[in-house]
Amino acid sequence: MLTQLTYPPLNPLRSGEGKKEEMMKATIYHNPRCSKSRETLAILQAHPEIDLQVVDYLNHPPSAGELARLYNKAGMTARQGLRKTEAGAKDLSSASEAAILDAMAASPALIERPLVETSKGVRLGRPPETVREIL
Repeated sequence: MLTQLTYPPLNPLRSGEGKKEEMMKATIYHNPRCSKSRETLAILQAHPEIDLQVVDYLNHPPSAGELARLYNKAGMTARQGLRKTEAGAKDLSSASEAAILDAMAASPALIERPLVETSKGVRLGRPPETVREIL
């Protein structure tokens, strides 16, 4: 089960308009022990218009197919999304994209974090400010 936190808008009505403000959906693949992931989460939480879903990807890893979709949407390769300092990453130095994705799905610590997805795209939050491009 995914961990979901929803942050309602502070002002549900736009001034001068009689209809509700559209909520932007965002999903962050988050590691609470990572300072960059926490900084990125704070940026997202500072926007009350964002309906935020927080996925603890170490306990609920995305599938290889989902990772491929996210990286494709981000304009990245799986190799670029590989956490190279993690144990086991060196073993993947000559691996195919499919093998890297399979390894990430099996061992989610290999996934560089945080990944953020909105309707405007996907960004790796390194540095955290890059997520502002898709808000």
